[in-house]
Amino acid sequence: MMNTQLLYRLPVEQARCRELVRKYVSIGSAGAFASALIEASLRRADRAVIEGDESDISRALAELQAYEGSQREPLRLAA
Repeated sequence: MMNTQLLYRLPVEQARCRELVRKYVSIGSAGAFASALIEASLRRADRAVIEGDESDISRALAELQAYEGSQREPLRLAA
């Protein structure tokens, strides 16, 4: 059975990162590289959810949590 905390946190991080993309896009060409990186991470997260692999979802969550924009520590999931 999949970790329920993982299933809760990933959509939260996806939404936060989508907001970051909007902010980077709004600053124009200076934010294009950052927005492209985040969008690629979001696509990987979507793919991980579709495939349903818990380890891929966990990696996607960690990747999204690494993007700046929040002053909190990344969530550490129990094994």
